[in-house]
Formats: sequence, C-alpha cells, structure tokens
Amino acid sequence: MPTALITGAAGGIGRSICEVFLREGYKVIGVDCRETAGLPYELIKYDISTLGRADASCDEFFSKVGTLAGGRLDSLVNNAAVQIIKPAGDISRADWEITLNTNLLAPFWLTQRFLPLLKAAKGSVVNIASIHASLTKKEFTLYSTSKGALVSLTRALALDLAPDIRVNAVLPAATDTEMLRDGFKGDPEGFRQLGEYHPLGRIAQTEEIARVALFLAGPQSSFMTGNVINVDGGIGGCLHDPGRN
Repeated sequence: MPTALITGAAGGIGRSICEVFLREGYKVIGVDCRETAGLPYELIKYDISTLGRADASCDEFFSKVGTLAGGRLDSLVNNAAVQIIKPAGDISRADWEITLNTNLLAPFWLTQRFLPLLKAAKGSVVNIASIHASLTKKEFTLYSTSKGALVSLTRALALDLAPDIRVNAVLPAATDTEMLRDGFKGDPEGFRQLGEYHPLGRIAQTEEIARVALFLAGPQSSFMTGNVINVDGGIGGCLHDPGRN
C-alpha cells in the first residue's frame, strides 16, 4: 500500500486531498495544527511552522511520521498554508516569519528530512502553491511572495532530487473552502461575481484540486518533474479592463 504524508489535512483542500488519496488506496498520514476528531485517516496534531527550530518536539514529530510510514513515503503533499492579507505598510516581522515558515520553509524541511523514505519509494513531492504565485492583487504581498518562492523551490528541488524523486506544484485559483466563504460573509453578490469572472463560470471545488494532486503524485505523471500546473478555471488568461466586459 502506498503511503502519503499530507499537511494542512484538516482544512478544505487538505481534507479533500486526504479523502481522494484514501479512496485510491493510499495510507494517509495527515498533519494539521488543529485537532480534528472522526477522520478516516491518521491525523498528527503539529504546527509545521516550528520545524526550523529542530528541537525535541520536532524530532518527536519526525519520528512519529517515520514510524507510521514504515520505511517508505510514496508522496509528500505540502498543502498547509497561512494567508495574511495586509497593506505593505502594516506587515510585521512576525507576519513574515509565520508566512515563510509555514508556506515555504516547512515544505523544504519536510522534503529534506524524508529524502530517504521518498527515495526508497521513488516517490513524489506535490507542492500546493497558488495562482498568487504569478498573478496577485493588493494586500497579498505576504502570501504571493511565499507562493512564488514555493514555485521556485519546486523547480530547484526537481533538479536536485532527480531522478529518484519527482517534484511538481499545483496552482489553484479561487476554491470553495470555508476560508474563502468567510471572506465573503455579508457579500453574496461579490461571491457570485467571483465565480462568474472565471471563464468556466464558477470557482473550483476542493476535490478538483485534490485530483490534480493525486495525478502528480502517482505513476500517470511519471515523466513530469519541475512542472507547475494551473488549476484556475481559465482566470489566469483574463485581462480585466475597468468598465469593459
């Protein structure tokens, strides 16, 4: 049975990734800083933003994952992320630290630590980046910078780790999660317009992102590494001119 380690496993996209991998026969090891009961897969409660400290709790976490993986890791899906939206003038050092530690450095530390397990399985790393890696908007400096760097990390690691390990990235656009809907509380018209602005006429469902992650993790994508896959409903090709349709 193949094994997958998936971060951000209690959130919208993360939970769908876990469920899709589980249905496809993977042993799923989920990681999240939130404790969630009743899930059909193993969930380790751990804050991956602290991985750079390399302290006793970090060693304990790595040891637990290694034991559960049983000597091989077929897929590492780096999905966990924080999104802090602020004007540039209000961004603090703490904002940068939590954003980069979670969105960029944790994927690196996880990949580095589990290199032996990934090599043993000729495994795959899938980084869940964002459309904000290449197209962004005001007040997304923290998030877009971290996701752009994650795409660069993906390409660099793909070269460093070939031919034993493949590394690819998924760039979702707006996806129907609780976090997204919370941002549109009291603004149903804005939420409707967001969907309509995508050429496909809607935003993504979490399972649609999960299925792309599954594809990149598995043998169907065996000749793909260093690739960046946009899952954006066509919005990446839109040029918005104010006052024009």
